[in-house]
Amino acid sequence: MAVKITNAGSIKSGSFIIIDGVACKALDVATSKPGKHGSAKARIVALGLIDEKRRELLTGAGDNVEVPIIEKKTAQVLSLAGDKANVMDMETYETFDLAIPEDLKGQVAEGTQVLYWIILNDRVMKQVK
Repeated sequence: MAVKITNAGSIKSGSFIIIDGVACKALDVATSKPGKHGSAKARIVALGLIDEKRRELLTGAGDNVEVPIIEKKTAQVLSLAGDKANVMDMETYETFDLAIPEDLKGQVAEGTQVLYWIILNDRVMKQVK
């Protein structure tokens, strides 16, 4: 699980963040100004990268939050079985199964190369090369 720590106030719209143990992409970030009796707050609305559920985080702008380190790798499709594709990593030659997303179902074929992401120990197919 590769993560780094950053301040909640430095998160921008479009960046990645971990909310409730799930890697998300920030959709909307709003920061309030510090007041007379309190510190600045950051309100982050994000969408899960794997389950696509909407999540919110309200925290101090100076508080630490976790940001996932996403590895982008290439693999070759060895075989297809329903909604799964058995692929081989092009660098390590490791073989494993990946779920085929709905938008890539017609494009994935044996012998093609795909781009996949490793997000918090989960592997997700993102693109056909």
